[in-house]
Amino acid sequence: MEEVENLIKICLGEIERMLTTKTVVGEPITVEGNTIIPLVSIGFGFGGGGGSGKGPKETAGNVGGGTGGGGGVKPVAVIVVNKEGVRMEPVKGGAATFVEKVADIVGKVMDKRAEAKKAEKTEG
Repeated sequence: MEEVENLIKICLGEIERMLTTKTVVGEPITVEGNTIIPLVSIGFGFGGGGGSGKGPKETAGNVGGGTGGGGGVKPVAVIVVNKEGVRMEPVKGGAATFVEKVADIVGKVMDKRAEAKKAEKTEG
């Protein structure tokens, strides 16, 4: 049973290591004076068990054990920080929608920049 206990301790240690604020709040991305910070939701499940016995085939102590787990990450929002302030844009759907949201925000930034440059040329 000691092997099973060690296996469970190792698995729980890895799960604890993975659950940090950097896991939920992603690395900021800066584009043209806009900082985009992704927010994600994390879920996981974990189980473990073991047993031992003395049956008719007592060759190695009849010990067995195992662990299992699974998890997932789901993007939920992006925080946009720029000179206009801070706003949060929710992400509905999966990872593809998340990428689309970031691309949309970057596209809007680029459009505003192009408009500002065009305005500067017509004024000057």
